[in-house]
Amino acid sequence: MKVLLINGSPNEHGCTYTALHEVETTLQRHGIETELLYLGKKPVAGCIACMKCFETGHCFRDDAVREIQDRLAEFDAIILGSPVYYSGPTGQILSFCQRLFFCKEGEMAGKFGASVVSCRRGGASATFEQLNQFFTISNMPVVSSQYWNSVHGFTPDDVRRDREGLQTMRTLGENMAWLLKGMEAARRQGIGKPEYEPRENTHFIQRQ
Repeated sequence: MKVLLINGSPNEHGCTYTALHEVETTLQRHGIETELLYLGKKPVAGCIACMKCFETGHCFRDDAVREIQDRLAEFDAIILGSPVYYSGPTGQILSFCQRLFFCKEGEMAGKFGASVVSCRRGGASATFEQLNQFFTISNMPVVSSQYWNSVHGFTPDDVRRDREGLQTMRTLGENMAWLLKGMEAARRQGIGKPEYEPRENTHFIQRQ
């Protein structure tokens, strides 16, 4: 069992990292392997709708998105982390996820997903909702906690004083670990993933 945690903050060890690390520590305590991916400070290219990924199985750009697309089978769950920028996620993580999920929706199905948000004061629930959209369109069960998965603070030290926020992160880790262990037990019993009907894509404007 392995979980990929993605830090979409430009600050490598800032508030978002502090929250993700709390989840990661809980998962590791349950014997679950983790990998923390930091997207960095450089811009992440957005999707240009060239559709080449449908032919090759990965984005044509040789960057972190393509690497994770090629390694997706390693991970049983994905946790997205972002600070709040104008009541939404950072541009880096949005561009990353739009390209990652676009051609890999089928491979995402059945993996667990969760979002983690850090904010100084407001905008956390809107950011949380936007990140969760990637999971709910991809047949990914969303893992919850005792509250919406957010921490508050302007600095990592502030976040470390947010006792409720950090407890929410640990509870998220506990729930994720329990579900992953349940999925592993189901696999041993021969219970596979759901079988889906062929996808129906209905356009709202009908051509004559």
